Amino acid sequence: MSVKETWPVGILFSRSGIVKITESEHFRGTALAIEEINTAGGILGREIAPICYDPASSVLEYRRLADKLLTEDGVSIIFGCMTSASRKAIVAALERRNGLLLYPANYEGFEYSPNIIYTGAAPNQHTLQLGRFLIEKYGNDIALVGSDYIFPRETNRVLRYLVESSGGRIVSETYVPWDPDEILLKRVLSEIARDKPSAIVCTIIGRGVGNFYRIYRDEGLDPMSCPIGSLSLAENQVQIIGRQFCAGHITAATYFDSLRTSSTEKFREAFRRRFGEAEHTSVYSESAYNQVYLFAAALKRAGTLNPEQLTAAARGIELEAPQGKITIDPDNNHTWLNPRIGMLNEEGHFDVVWQSSGPVKPDPYLVDHSFEPMNGY
Repeated sequence: MSVKETWPVGILFSRSGIVKITESEHFRGTALAIEEINTAGGILGREIAPICYDPASSVLEYRRLADKLLTEDGVSIIFGCMTSASRKAIVAALERRNGLLLYPANYEGFEYSPNIIYTGAAPNQHTLQLGRFLIEKYGNDIALVGSDYIFPRETNRVLRYLVESSGGRIVSETYVPWDPDEILLKRVLSEIARDKPSAIVCTIIGRGVGNFYRIYRDEGLDPMSCPIGSLSLAENQVQIIGRQFCAGHITAATYFDSLRTSSTEKFREAFRRRFGEAEHTSVYSESAYNQVYLFAAALKRAGTLNPEQLTAAARGIELEAPQGKITIDPDNNHTWLNPRIGMLNEEGHFDVVWQSSGPVKPDPYLVDHSFEPMNGY
């Protein structure tokens, strides 16, 4: 099949470097959906033809490879990026070259670009839920620890406002390098243990996450009285870190592998057939999988890869995803999603301890949301 008889798209997820664990999950969810769509006959009789690059967790490589995809490779659509640093690194190329990024990661919000469709959670779909849950279940003295870049800093700005609005306090706010050593993490956790917060919110990314959870136990901290709340810890990371280090801790996400519905069972079975029976799905693979199907529905409607026409066609598209029904909001190019809170059990699975009653409208600028705590968690 020639290039003219396919729909060429770019895939830009890191499968090496600091963020390889999570972005490899994005890659696998994307690959699975493309393979399924192509096996079923493609879109309007043409297969999706992915052109894949590994930016190796380098912001400079994201920028270079995005430009290469949009110029030398001649694609206009890119599925990619996890960190906000990588997304922001390629926005100029997208806007200059008239490209469209489908971005599957949860993020800090306070952004809109006509050249991006945001299919991961906005702050009112994960950050607020995590903060409210921790405050109402454990108390409102919160310690914040994150990697030193935009997502943790902006997320913590929102959390500070939420905590202080509830009459609580941020007992500490600490930032570490992208790849912190164990000595630094031990010092950070020792100081947190001394301050005795009600809970910790960890927005460290990459390899440092595992050491943070392991060292936590060494400092005498107990998840029963001071859990770690996360917006990113997922099943694949738990298996690498060790489930004994993660039990009792909490994640806010729109999907967990432990969900039991007909659509989640179908997704899990397909994922394990493709990648191995021991593999777990996660919010990363699910969000990437979903956005390919959203793209396919929009492309079927538009009949073209022209970014403006494809974006217009995508607005209002609905999908019965593994997490539940999702919809691309016509007002802001973000997606209606299904927030949940999961607590890790001794087997390394998430027990869902709270979930929304249905899809939540994305509010990336937090225009329509109160910071007052909500009862009922």
